Amino acid sequence: MMFPNHSAFKDSETTLITSSEGNAKNHRHRKFSLSSGIAHVPGVLSALNRRSRSSVIINNVEDIKARQKFILTLAKALLMFGAPSHRIQSQLTAASDILGADSEFIHLPNIIIVSMRHGDTAPTQTYFVRATGRVALTSLHRVHLIYRDVLHDEIGAEAGTKALRQLIRQPPIYPLYFRCILAFFQASIICAISFGGSFIDMWVSGACACVLQYLGLSAAHKSSMYAKVYEITVSIIVAFVARALSNIPGDWFCYSAISSAGVVLILPGFTVLVSALELMSKNMFCGSVRIVYAIIYTLFLGFGLTIGSDFYLVVDRRARKAYYSKNVLHNLTYTHGRFEFVNGTNPLTVIQGVLGKSIPLTNEQQHIFKGCIRDPSWKWYRQPFPFWTLFFLVPMYSACSSLSNLQRFRSVQLPVMVFFSCCAFAANKGASLALPGRTDLVSATGAFVIGLLGNLYSRLAGGTAFTSMVTGVLFLVPSGIAQDGGITGQNFHSAAEQYSTGFALALRMISVASGVTVGLFASQVLGARKNAAHFAF
Repeated sequence: MMFPNHSAFKDSETTLITSSEGNAKNHRHRKFSLSSGIAHVPGVLSALNRRSRSSVIINNVEDIKARQKFILTLAKALLMFGAPSHRIQSQLTAASDILGADSEFIHLPNIIIVSMRHGDTAPTQTYFVRATGRVALTSLHRVHLIYRDVLHDEIGAEAGTKALRQLIRQPPIYPLYFRCILAFFQASIICAISFGGSFIDMWVSGACACVLQYLGLSAAHKSSMYAKVYEITVSIIVAFVARALSNIPGDWFCYSAISSAGVVLILPGFTVLVSALELMSKNMFCGSVRIVYAIIYTLFLGFGLTIGSDFYLVVDRRARKAYYSKNVLHNLTYTHGRFEFVNGTNPLTVIQGVLGKSIPLTNEQQHIFKGCIRDPSWKWYRQPFPFWTLFFLVPMYSACSSLSNLQRFRSVQLPVMVFFSCCAFAANKGASLALPGRTDLVSATGAFVIGLLGNLYSRLAGGTAFTSMVTGVLFLVPSGIAQDGGITGQNFHSAAEQYSTGFALALRMISVASGVTVGLFASQVLGARKNAAHFAF
């Protein structure tokens, strides 16, 4: 059965299904405060109704169809601009209650099922709202402002729908070349901050990230076939370049720093975080689907890095020989018999067996920093960055990360995002010094700090908590992974070692995301608003 008003929902890209539960004509809504006859309701009944509900629409009362269009368009905008998925359903439910749309929602990955009723005798209409996208901070902030204005009865639902549709049709606020430049600076800075890269490593990792961003926004966006293998191809390219440069005599380049920073932009850290938040919110279906996808995605990413590294080793025979002999001990002297230790935990302990003694470590092997050889006699551009450089590198990375997530440059929110991100990094750094090796507790500390700051900003300044917190939360994921050993493994000699390394990376991301989730929820308990539509993590 098709209704005459079906064409009104074409531009919102939804699918309409109607079930005949009664006559669709001449029915009366149960919510008198929002019906077309609200002007005839006595003042006493209006006061009682207003007292029984948290808020009602009084000044901008519109037809039920206009309110339904607003809710459907709002659902599409939230999906398209990367709203926190574990709060989408609660936000739509709050909007439906205040607008009197009498709707129910089911949120699945990249799709929202909306069921709308028009009374006891009217049919139930079911809509499927589908959209894919990534985090767009400025657009998401504007969506929240429109959502808040409509629910606070400052503008009507029809005006809110027009504003949302105009926002959906707008192109990205930054062109492709500028986003590639931002990716260059992001990878360069994170190479020095988290992965121990030198000044010359920064340029290589930045160039790799620039190519990665171009392929992702141009080739993968235009071709659906290439989009399926995009992550594997770019990881192969990055690993091939990193392995080739690391085999230049003299140890000028570090393989682990270049390869880790080159692919850090496509790590599924945000997906793991969102899945952990959904599981914490008892959304079992979406949370389990996303976390399994993130684990398999990480295995594919590690597989691509291994293919790129091995492909260069096939091309360069000298590099392959040096690679496989790197961990082999040479000049071993074997002694068989009974041995007695004169010091240690248990002195005078007698053991029997074979004792192998090798030559001492070389000077290069004694000066390894985060998987990279850093001889103190080398010049400054081959050394890791000193500690004091974090005071300007961290704000630079936070600003580039915010702009890369489509935050407008001339906005009040940008300095707030950078400040919150710096506070989270400082808390994360201090906790890592006090609790070395505990990435979950360290990440929880940084997330707790940024959660409190975001909630205070929302309460006191009236800002959007989620958009102000995104940059700092995304910063915690690569920082936590780097503290736990980085992204890439230096050596594996079998497929089993390769996939175990991929699983180890996935487990590190899950550990970091779990800590971030606990910290965010703990901060929500202390500083969040009471309503269910609070726009935060």
